[in-house]
Amino acid sequence: MDATILAGLLGGIGGVTRGFVGLLKALSMRRRILWGYYAITVLVALVIGVFVGIIFNFDVRLSLLAGYAGTDILEGIYKSFSVQKTYIGSAKASKK
Repeated sequence: MDATILAGLLGGIGGVTRGFVGLLKALSMRRRILWGYYAITVLVALVIGVFVGIIFNFDVRLSLLAGYAGTDILEGIYKSFSVQKTYIGSAKASKK
């Protein structure tokens, strides 16, 4: 099997594993499951697994780990830079 394909498959398996853990968590908390988001994270895990495998001489363990943790890291970075609404109260204090 080609080493690039193996790295990609292992990255995808890592992403699916991470997604499965997330699904179990969502089911236990009775949350709505976003299937489109799940599919995108697995696809991103596949891409991350391929690139990490290429960069680090196709170490299969690293590709698997990168697929599992890579999407989580990207999601954390995205959330840290996302714009959140901030509500500021009135500067005037009401005195009676």
